[in-house]
Parts: sequence; structure tokens; C-alpha cells
Amino acid sequence: MAITVHCDVVSAEESIFSGIVEFAVFPGEAGELGVYPHHTPLLTRIKPGTIRLKVPAQTGYELVYVSGGMLEVQPGLITVLADTAIRAHDLDEAKALEAKRKAEEALANRKAEVDYAAAEAELAQAIAQLHTLSHLKKHTH
Repeated sequence: MAITVHCDVVSAEESIFSGIVEFAVFPGEAGELGVYPHHTPLLTRIKPGTIRLKVPAQTGYELVYVSGGMLEVQPGLITVLADTAIRAHDLDEAKALEAKRKAEEALANRKAEVDYAAAEAELAQAIAQLHTLSHLKKHTH
């Protein structure tokens, strides 16, 4: 029997995942952060990206897109408080591609009055959603 840890992924709207995992990977601000059971306590921000959860008796990972948030790790509990969290299979690729196109267009238009910080954040989120979908496709075929 594998050593496990309880993990909760919660967004402002709902609980996305609550269960036991053997291993988890999070999109940390300085790169991916892998967490095993009994990890040293940690509190850090996460950026838009893919959370990969290794659930016991499941061959692949449970994939969740997050738009950013906070990660708290305790030896027996991992908690993610995300601004937005969506299971990978619930993401809309066409919507993400359109959001990416609009953000790139806003950033390219230097003459318009654009909130560049908001456009960059939207672009990062759209790219992270597309990366999550790509990861899902790669691991389900």
C-alpha cells in the first residue's frame, strides 16, 4: 500500500477535488513544485497552470487547471485555494483559443488605451488552459 496524503483543491465557486493522493505537482511561481506525503510545511503562491494529482489505483493523473492562488502543504494535508479551478476535461478549447487571441491582439495594439497588466494576465491564463488541454490529450490517447 502506497503512502498517501489528503489533498483539497478549492476555488471561489466550489470544491474541485478532495481526496487521497500519492503525489502532486503544482505550478509554482519559480517552476513546478512536486509534493509527496510528509512534505515539509510550506505556504506559497501558485501561478496559472496545471495541477497534476496522482490518485492511488489510477494509471494517469487527475488534471486541474488553476488561474492562480495559494498552496499550503502540511505533512498530512495539501490545500489549494485557487481563484479559478476547472477540471481539465471541463475546459473549453475554443473559448481558451479566443481568449488568447484577444489578449494577444490587445497587447499588440500599442495605440489603444489597454490595461496591459490585465491583458498579460488573461494571456497567461489562456496559455495555461491550452497547456492543460494539451497535457490531457497527450495522456488520454
